[in-house]
Amino acid sequence: MNKTLLSILVATSVTLSAQTQAADVVNVYSARKEALIKPLLDEFSANTGIKVNLITGKADALLKRLQVEGSASPADVFITVDAGRLHRAKAAGVLKPMSLPALEQRIPAALRDADGYWYGLTLRARPIIYAKDRVDINQLSSYEALADSVWDGRLCLRSSQSVYNQSLVAASIDAIGKEATQDWLQSMVENLAKPPAGGDTDQLKAVAAGVCDVTIANTYYLGRLIKSDKAPDQKVANQLAVFWPNQSGAGSLGRGAHFNVSGAGLTKYGKHPQQAQQLLSYLASDVAQRWYADINNEYPVVPGVEISATLASFGTYKMDPIALQILGENNRQAVQLMDRAGWR
Repeated sequence: MNKTLLSILVATSVTLSAQTQAADVVNVYSARKEALIKPLLDEFSANTGIKVNLITGKADALLKRLQVEGSASPADVFITVDAGRLHRAKAAGVLKPMSLPALEQRIPAALRDADGYWYGLTLRARPIIYAKDRVDINQLSSYEALADSVWDGRLCLRSSQSVYNQSLVAASIDAIGKEATQDWLQSMVENLAKPPAGGDTDQLKAVAAGVCDVTIANTYYLGRLIKSDKAPDQKVANQLAVFWPNQSGAGSLGRGAHFNVSGAGLTKYGKHPQQAQQLLSYLASDVAQRWYADINNEYPVVPGVEISATLASFGTYKMDPIALQILGENNRQAVQLMDRAGWR
């Protein structure tokens, strides 16, 4: 980052901080798109009278901005996706720990940082998604089984640069160890129908088009296609189904499907900690949790909150109980194993 841009960022941050420090406000940096967070922030403001100043951007760029701004940063809350990225924010020193009994009572321990640096706000499932007309469901069982020769030339995967895939591999390291994970990755790469490219939606479309028969993707991407008012999207969705892997069997084979989170933490230099804590408490409320399920097709982190009809149509599941902070802790090893396996 050049010195001119750095000066602009710091100057902008100082100005915003001076304008809002004394006001009843909370400043949010969010890696979630505005449409997926602003309606909730507006509702929070209407209920509390606390104004929310929202800045959205790419996750890595916002993290870098927090680092560059340092103590001059106006941000009070950092919202991002994936436990791996939340761990990066913690490791970068831009968050501060907090003890919020209300959140600790509502959000299971596995879905938040043990030291209180971040809390999960939504659950994001990453199961196997397959072509209904070309895959015998009896052939599907676990993530590990996608390494079997029956899937040779029939598998599509997103790039190893995707933090979603990195976290899936990080969970595998915890479940079956580095050596077995390396073998699994190597065989999966050999089964690819095409070089990894595009996002999750691109993989779903490739399966529907017959380029491959199975993929691994977050369910909310399929949910968006199902709810789309565009005929091509609906056609894609109608050809696909969700399979929940690792639901039965001894040991790691029955550990459950991989889930991740979007989450948030208080920034290290936030000037409005009380307002920030109020906001996080609201985002973990039943109202906010139901909104995420209905609008974003994500699962609530709070047990007992009703899910949407779209999510219910994906069926019941057992979730891997891994403490999600492990995904961040294992990220470096996961990337190394993916690179060695030739997963590009």
